[in-house]
Amino acid sequence: MKHPIQRPASRRRNHLATSITHILTGGALLLAGAVASSSAFAQEQATNLDRITVTGSNIPRTNTETPSPVQVVTRQEIDRTGKTTLAEYLQTITADGAGSIPKTFGNGFAGGGAGISLRGLGAGSTLVLLNGRRMATYGLADDGQKVFTDLSTIPLDAVERVEVLKDGASAIYGSDAIAGVVNIILRSDFQGAILRASYGTSGDGDGDAKKATLTAGTGDLATDGWNAFFSLDVGKTDAIKISDRKNRKWIGTGDTRPWGYDAADSQFLGGAYLSRGTAGGVGPNGSVFDDRNVTRDNPAFLVALPGCANLTTIPGQTDASAQAQGCLWDPAQQYRDLTPEEKYINVFGRASFAFGEGGEIYTEIGYSKKETIFSNTPSGAAGTWGYPGGVVTANSGSKATVLGPNHPDNPIPGQASRLRYSAWDVGPRVTNNTNEFNRFLVGVKGNWGDWSYDTAYLHSATDLVNKRTGFLRYSAVQCALGNPNCAGGVWRIGDNANLNSQALYDYISPTISARAKSGLDMFDFTVSRSLMDLKGGPLGLAIGTEWRKTSNSLTPQTYTDTGDIIGLGYSAYDGTQNVYAGYVELSAPVLEQLELSGALRYDKYESGEGKATPKLGVKWTPADWIALRASYAEGFRAPNPAENGDGGLAAFSNASDPVRCAIDAGECTARTVAIITRPNKDLKPEESKSYSVGIVLQPTSSTSLTVDAWQIKRTNEIAQGSTTAAIRAGNVVRDINNIGGVPNSGNILAVNTAYVNANSSRVRGIDTDIRQTFDIGPGQLEMDLQWSHVLKFERTEGDETVDYAGTHGNCDVTNCIGTPKDKINFGTTWRQGPWSVSGIANYIGKMDNTDKRGGTYQAFYEDGTPVKKISSFTTFDLSGRWNITEAFELNASVANVFDRIAPLDPTTYGGVNYNPMHFSGALGRYFTVGAKYTFK
Repeated sequence: MKHPIQRPASRRRNHLATSITHILTGGALLLAGAVASSSAFAQEQATNLDRITVTGSNIPRTNTETPSPVQVVTRQEIDRTGKTTLAEYLQTITADGAGSIPKTFGNGFAGGGAGISLRGLGAGSTLVLLNGRRMATYGLADDGQKVFTDLSTIPLDAVERVEVLKDGASAIYGSDAIAGVVNIILRSDFQGAILRASYGTSGDGDGDAKKATLTAGTGDLATDGWNAFFSLDVGKTDAIKISDRKNRKWIGTGDTRPWGYDAADSQFLGGAYLSRGTAGGVGPNGSVFDDRNVTRDNPAFLVALPGCANLTTIPGQTDASAQAQGCLWDPAQQYRDLTPEEKYINVFGRASFAFGEGGEIYTEIGYSKKETIFSNTPSGAAGTWGYPGGVVTANSGSKATVLGPNHPDNPIPGQASRLRYSAWDVGPRVTNNTNEFNRFLVGVKGNWGDWSYDTAYLHSATDLVNKRTGFLRYSAVQCALGNPNCAGGVWRIGDNANLNSQALYDYISPTISARAKSGLDMFDFTVSRSLMDLKGGPLGLAIGTEWRKTSNSLTPQTYTDTGDIIGLGYSAYDGTQNVYAGYVELSAPVLEQLELSGALRYDKYESGEGKATPKLGVKWTPADWIALRASYAEGFRAPNPAENGDGGLAAFSNASDPVRCAIDAGECTARTVAIITRPNKDLKPEESKSYSVGIVLQPTSSTSLTVDAWQIKRTNEIAQGSTTAAIRAGNVVRDINNIGGVPNSGNILAVNTAYVNANSSRVRGIDTDIRQTFDIGPGQLEMDLQWSHVLKFERTEGDETVDYAGTHGNCDVTNCIGTPKDKINFGTTWRQGPWSVSGIANYIGKMDNTDKRGGTYQAFYEDGTPVKKISSFTTFDLSGRWNITEAFELNASVANVFDRIAPLDPTTYGGVNYNPMHFSGALGRYFTVGAKYTFK
């Protein structure tokens, strides 16, 4: 990870932890008074500290290397990758893991957002700050549960650097910092004007990305007494369809049979019959169950409707083959986006005014509007989904979607036939998210005697409108298929869909929508000073208070509160939190070679709960070229409104069925099931303990090495109750297609769970950062390597502890992305005069395709052998810059230079046959050219 020995100094930041109960404030001030009075015994006056701060501390320092591991990402490091957004870059750092949210996952609960997940502990446990202060969270919670900060609202050109604190920081920042902190530091002042423009396109000539940025400022704080600047960032990226990647093997198709899988195990191949024709079959022609002679040993089986050959793009399909195996078709290739269409505008502005000696009044404004459009496969006419009233099972039973006895397309006249049908004639399901983000900050900082102070008020909010088309209204479908006198008309399907009117489609597939809002109001105040000179430097003290009010709300999608949208789970929440907090922090360089630090914070919630979190650190520097450091921190994450507020969640995941697997080995593959999760008002905060031990070496002025071992133990983990445990306990809804004459052995349709504090996780690993610079002739060669190695990723559920390190698990909490043990970034940059060329190799290690270490395989080839591994993946990115004049620069980059194809991943559902971590291998080679002009 990027730990330069000398980090760039920053202007004084003001993140002050917290607003406090009166008792805590008084106690902290008494402590400050007691320590300050002791300075009277010092023989010399204490030395004033320079205004240098580092993420993870509120004490201004003269030495930027703290006991905690901090990765500093400079603007030059971001530019050399060719990435055009901050989110794209941060999701490539090696500390990012499972649970991060790529913008390409457009069909997820948090579609349109982009979040980072440090240590694989989830975006909800990674605190993102802007200039040391929080932002309002994204309106949509990931997986309907985890609220997070959307990285795509920040204009890249305003970013000065990013500091990533990779140990817990709840003692400084409060809740949500369990996995670490990402502090995005924007320019604090700017003079002149910079105009940037870039254009990108893939090697296939699609996915065009157009971007323009203007940053302009005037005034000098030191000489004029004021400075004001703004940054405007606008862009548009075109969508790419799955079908646009037909030349990239399994990337461009849902049909994985050419690579050894059968139709049943190709999760994105539609229409295949499952379980020997007693399940599945959502094809474009439609099929129904023959229920006429059902006995215990003779379950209903599917009968195909005609027209398959005319409706599928897969060659060789006939009416006879459709009757035998289902009408195979490739809906992902025909309808689904690989990347969504995106349009955005980001604005950031800052103004500051000097007064007195070192005083400054400052204000910041931010605004972002982003529209994301994602197209997915058509809806099925049946399915299972959840809503507050329970589970709707439209696959079987009294609520099954049926073709009426007299429907003209029913092949079994006189029988109300249960239907399997993919509504291709309605069109794709399209999700349109429009998100507006705003942020306003006003503050003042300066000196009062020996004290430095910083106080500010912050307001931030998001307003997101989620519109969807192509989804089916259950009651209207029941009417149009089952009632010949339906007011909306009779829905003809399959080969006869051309007989339908637009009015019918408007009836069965209305536009639906949901609205999500989040808000943050915060007031903070901090004071700091040096108390006395110790042998190693000044003893520093910081005291702060904070009041924070957060709110999150999501109105459910139209009709989902009554369970009336087929296959679309219910998600809604509403709640607010008021938090009062206070903290005290000390930094004590007791010797020239030894620095001790400590912090204690107490957060008091309006609900009555309180939490104290300490942090301790030590750094020993026995010689100028070596330092040893260690830290211990406790953290917590309070339940959010999606977990303990009003509402609930109905979603989908993959799960194996031990009942059917025990009867038939062909039924052991994990299949999609609905997960119904209820909020729990009795949830307690998650708690954590984190440890880090590291060494920092700088044997020469051009060589540096850091190695940090770390561990985070999270307890009282808030998560959905175990899917596996619920299945074993029988908390499921099953289809009626029993196999082998065994009662209650039908396919699992839904699993009932609730949010619980029953779990704990322990993550352990080693981070390494190596940097070397060579002067070669007239130029300079810079080399760096970051390597994150995960030793353990254990999760305890009840009495069972499992390890996910190096495996595809855990699909319940990671979007089924997996936990590779190794991630490595190796970069080189050659600079000579006006030229620079950079190359970066990105390596992601292989994974066992099991649900846990030593667990069961998650996919099988057609011959029954398991898919044992998901291969490692390496890409190489190249970029270059040419300063034609002092004012004019040209730049270009090529991502995935060698056009590597992402490994086939049959288990993940975040991408069609590829893992979202390997997205560059799905997209293919991508070119970007740009220019920058600086106005003097």
